[in-house]
Amino acid sequence: MLVIDSHLDISWNALNWNRDLNRTVAEIRAAEAGMTEQGRGTNTVSLPELRRGEVAVCLATVLARAKPRGDSLLDFRTQEIACAMAQGQLAYYRVLERGGKARLLKDWRALVGHLGEWQAAPETTPLGFILAMEGADPILSPDHAAAWWEDGLRVVGLAHYGPSAYAHGTASSGGLTPAGRDLLQAMQQLGMVLDATHLAEESFWEALELFQGPVLASHNNCRALVPGDRQFTDAQIQALLERDAVIGTALDSWMLAPGWTLQTARELHVTLENVADQIDHICQIAGTARHCAIGSDLDGGYGTEQSPEDLDTIVDLQKIPALLRKRGYREADIAAIMHGNWLRFFEGAWK
Repeated sequence: MLVIDSHLDISWNALNWNRDLNRTVAEIRAAEAGMTEQGRGTNTVSLPELRRGEVAVCLATVLARAKPRGDSLLDFRTQEIACAMAQGQLAYYRVLERGGKARLLKDWRALVGHLGEWQAAPETTPLGFILAMEGADPILSPDHAAAWWEDGLRVVGLAHYGPSAYAHGTASSGGLTPAGRDLLQAMQQLGMVLDATHLAEESFWEALELFQGPVLASHNNCRALVPGDRQFTDAQIQALLERDAVIGTALDSWMLAPGWTLQTARELHVTLENVADQIDHICQIAGTARHCAIGSDLDGGYGTEQSPEDLDTIVDLQKIPALLRKRGYREADIAAIMHGNWLRFFEGAWK
């Protein structure tokens, strides 16, 4: 079944992990044999696997945080450096596009045309991607958003982990900054989509109140099932439903089962059934399947050691429809969750 995945850090995966994503997952694992860093040799995503998994479109990210200490693969000491790194990630997507391996989708007409081509020739059509930014530090100021729009950026999350120049994110508390309020206004004027994923609660509620444009959550799970501020409360989910948002379920194991860690993994067995639980929880709140989707975040800094046990590569997203059928979901609703809800969302956002 055709898949639209609303969160893949493809460029970050290639550049920060120095992976040739033209190779199969098995070939990348073999190339990383003997490496001891977590996530090495356990990757799940590559361009061949995306094609095998019928992932026709994804939201592909640029990700670079401005943190004074600059002490991780994500963190850079200034916004200027973060901006340059994100532009480098964009350059990788442009290289893929130049080689006929990916296609940047900037509007509804492009998305519809791409899907028509994919359905007619899935073996040769490139991966379609909508450019997204996870944490807005690479936008140097609110008036810089227009330059990113010209570059093709269409979806923006204001923060990642910790505070950004614009908002507070996961594992921090606080609201929007003055620049964050101005950035939301600039985004609304440009037609950008707000990604509510990772926003601390105060920032979340302020952003939804101030921003009147389209809102989504690219990769976020449910706090009722897994406690912690990385997940949404039912009240947050309800607020997003009222905005006709779509929420992509993430496949990171610690977001799928309470208490899961690398140390408890042998006792707490996470499978794709846990993914179905997350989807079903949102469907029960909504009373419909129109707000659920897949935002896998696979290879977002981890591999199979931190993914559901019955997932070897991203191809195994194709196991999700059968799990939903067992729960009584109709075929039309399953197709909506796998791709149709994102089509409806972007039709509304872009037409």
